[in-house]
Amino acid sequence: MLDSILVITLVILSMATIGCFLRLVKGPSLPDRVIALDLIGIHLIAIVAVLSMWLRTDAFLDIILVIGILAFMGTIGFAKFIEKGRVIERDTTSHNDR
Repeated sequence: MLDSILVITLVILSMATIGCFLRLVKGPSLPDRVIALDLIGIHLIAIVAVLSMWLRTDAFLDIILVIGILAFMGTIGFAKFIEKGRVIERDTTSHNDR
């Protein structure tokens, strides 16, 4: 019974991820695409968690942490890009001008 519920959950999460991917490609604006990318990361975390439950192992928990960290860093990078137009700020003045 639990196995069939987990399989149904995986199918629903996969369909939701495909929907978010379509929004990522088609999205009318950059913030919509950033939100879709963040949702894809959240769905991947959920898919790995459900797979871990289905296979009855805790070996995938490290993968969940890595995906979460990468999704968070990507969201922060895109938010900074939307706000300032660049991700890495460089000082254009030379140190020799002092």
